[in-house]
Parts: sequence; structure tokens; C-alpha cells
Amino acid sequence: MAAARGPAAAKSGAPRLSEIRLPELRDGSASSLQPGGSYDGERYERPALDGLDLTGTDFIDCEFVAATFSEAQLRGVRFRDCILSDGYAPVFIAARSSWREVVLSRPRWGSAELYDSSWQSVRIEGGKLDYVNLRSAKISDVLINDCIISELDLGGSTVTRMALKNCSIGTLELGGAKLKDFDLRGSEFKAINGIGSLAGTIIDDYQLSLLAPLLAGQLGIIVA
Repeated sequence: MAAARGPAAAKSGAPRLSEIRLPELRDGSASSLQPGGSYDGERYERPALDGLDLTGTDFIDCEFVAATFSEAQLRGVRFRDCILSDGYAPVFIAARSSWREVVLSRPRWGSAELYDSSWQSVRIEGGKLDYVNLRSAKISDVLINDCIISELDLGGSTVTRMALKNCSIGTLELGGAKLKDFDLRGSEFKAINGIGSLAGTIIDDYQLSLLAPLLAGQLGIIVA
């Protein structure tokens, strides 16, 4: 999967994204991966990474196709200029990880532990995510398209220019988050917690009608 790299056209406040062109890649082997290692320009086809310790590992200009990550130790891992497609993990353990110039296509994650992580110029296209823990994360220029998310926890995070488009979200947790240009237009959600942290969020008229009772309750307004 490759596309020309260059600034994507974006209106003010929208995520500032770049396309990714990967170089000619070498075939990589999951058995050769070591914690704290650095891997550049490799392609991993259907690697079984389940249970591997990859703590603090760097991946640059790499592609992962249909990788399984269940219980893999990805704390502090760094992905830069990478494409990950059709990844699967009932439990995705990647606290304090770093994601920069990354495309995630059709991920299927159960519980994703991504707290204290850093996300910059990331696209998620499609997929199904059950519980995504991004508490206290630093997030900038992130676009999530056509994704089903049961629970997205952004509590205490700092978010700048993040958009969720055509997504179905069960519960959105925002308590203590600092938001700027957080665009929810075109997505559906069932519940939002931390309504007092909505400043900096962009919504459409329909979403405003859904939020009205919550906002009234937050402000002590009685609608009779």
C-alpha cells in the first residue's frame, strides 16, 4: 500500500495529514524482533506477534499486513511512517507508545491500552475497536473514518485537530480532557461522559439536539 507523500488539503481546524510512500521493503521476520531493537524498511506478512516482548522497539518505514498482536508487550514502542492493515488483537498493550505518520487500516482490537501515548498525523480507516484507553495521551492531527468504537476514553488527554467521521461510538469519555478542534460531525454516539470538558468540540445540529438534555443537566436547567 503506497501513496504520494505531501501535505493533504485541509481546511482550518481539520487534521493536518501527510500521505505515506513506503520505500522498497525487505521481508521481515517476526522471529528476529527483539525488545529495544530498531527496524527500518521491512514488511511483515501475517506475522504472529502474540505474546512477544517488543518493549521500546522502533519501527520506521515498515508495513504490517494482518499481524496478530494479542498480549504482545508494546509499551514504549515507536511507529513512524508505517502502515498497519487488518491487525488483530483481543488485548493490545501499548501504553506510552508513539505513533507518527501512521495509517491503521481495518484494525480489530478488543481492549487497547494506549494511555500516556503520543499520536501525531495518524489515520484509522475502518475497523472495529471495543475499548480504546487513550487516557492522558497527547493527540494531534488524527482522523478516524468509518470505525465502530464501543468505548473511547480520552480522559485527561490533550487533543488538537482530531476528527471522527462516519463513526459509531458507544461511550465517549472526556473527563479532564483538553480539546481543540475536536470534530465529531457525522458520527453517532450513545453516551458522553465528562460533558464539562466539551469546550473545543465541533458538532452538527443533530448532535446538539442529542446533547441538549445533558447540557441542561450540567447547567442545572429544568426543561418543562
